[in-house]
Amino acid sequence: MFFTAALLVAYCPLVIAYICSMEVNDALVDKLAHLARLKFDASEKEEIKKDLQKMIAFVEKLNELDTTGVEPLLHMSDEINVLREDEVKDSISREDALKAAPAHDEQFFKVPKVIRK
Repeated sequence: MFFTAALLVAYCPLVIAYICSMEVNDALVDKLAHLARLKFDASEKEEIKKDLQKMIAFVEKLNELDTTGVEPLLHMSDEINVLREDEVKDSISREDALKAAPAHDEQFFKVPKVIRK
């Protein structure tokens, strides 16, 4: 939430102003539920309205920050593609792997059928 909201603050002050003036009501929750293909009962709607209001209050609080001169954060680190070197290692033999399998034949593991036609 913070990362997304911080980007909005840095890039879209008009969007933030729109979000902060938004009223959380049943119509908004119904619209969001429809878009997300969800259904909520009355008690869940009330809880969601409270949660949405808390999110909007958080964004309003972020909007109070002076971000002048602050570069937008696109990545959590300046490191790029920090990967370990590939190492060639011996692996377990087929025979040893099959010894530990509950069901197998000479070459393969046997597993229960999962796709029905």
